[in-house]
Amino acid sequence: MLINYTTIRLLSRNPRPALSSLSHTFESTTARISRFLSLGSRNMASTGRIVNPVLFVCDVQEKFRTAIWEFPKVISTSTKMVKAAKILNVPIFCTTQNAARLGATVPEITSLLPTDETAKTEVDKTAFSMMVPELQAQLPTNPTSALSVIIVGIETHICVTQTTLDLLAAGHRVYILADGVSSCNAGERPIALNRLAREGAIVTTSESLLFELIRDAKDTNFKAIAGLVKETKDETKAAVETFCKL
Repeated sequence: MLINYTTIRLLSRNPRPALSSLSHTFESTTARISRFLSLGSRNMASTGRIVNPVLFVCDVQEKFRTAIWEFPKVISTSTKMVKAAKILNVPIFCTTQNAARLGATVPEITSLLPTDETAKTEVDKTAFSMMVPELQAQLPTNPTSALSVIIVGIETHICVTQTTLDLLAAGHRVYILADGVSSCNAGERPIALNRLAREGAIVTTSESLLFELIRDAKDTNFKAIAGLVKETKDETKAAVETFCKL
């Protein structure tokens, strides 16, 4: 076979790809597909109904009263959720961050906590995540399904974020109440909530979640929950309009 000079030049300009290059391309494509499938399965795991609910109240402490953006609205949503948890027999887990320096949980919340020690857990911590061993040891254990953890408190981008990531990693479902979390800097909230939604958490509001918990107007707790919603409608409206602006 005769190969002229032009053919040789064309072949030299367009060499066949090396096997190592093809292998690298295949591995990169496989990695991208794996990441996509992982994201899809994470999002799918976050769908469905609330089962085995627990309420996490994260570091709503006296020292933060003047530091956190719209702190009174965090308190109003947190107190509403504590009242609802008592109606629905949902276990309450309440943490403080280094209480010796930052103070106790605000009295608006502590005055509402159940007197029955089996219905509540209070833990002081130095870790930013609420998922410290002392709290984890008190979590309900159910061999058939994960917990649905409802979170209110502060700060959205630190303790709420790290708690959520630890809960998701442990296989639990997480519901963050957008009208019940805040930070010192208002701008931190949307960034943190967007990230946590991408990670697989459900970002919702307190009123939406309460009606999702009872599901049916025939539920025996409907009247009490509807009354609580009506009682707190002004505070809820103010919190949603402040925290959940589009």
